Amino acid sequence: MEDDIVQKVKSNQKYQKLVSTRSSYGWTLTWIMMVAYYGFIMLVAFNKELLGLKMGAGVTTWGIPIGLFVIVFTVIITGVYVRRANGEFDELTAQIRKEVM
Repeated sequence: MEDDIVQKVKSNQKYQKLVSTRSSYGWTLTWIMMVAYYGFIMLVAFNKELLGLKMGAGVTTWGIPIGLFVIVFTVIITGVYVRRANGEFDELTAQIRKEVM
């Protein structure tokens, strides 16, 4: 019985669309995040002078807002994925369950 349900799900067009869309979307966001994170790490490794430059007359350096940007960007990109997952991906999953069960 269980193998039959698995085969129905795997052969469902909506399931195949869900898997490919979710996978490509996840990898796209992963690469965007990697560029942001590793870009910051490359700045730390190869351009310490830029990160150590003071912003204006205060004591804050450019490294602080750039580092905060990476942290905030991580939260934002996670929110973007969760929003789409809770909307489009959950709807497709519910439709697949209805059709298969």
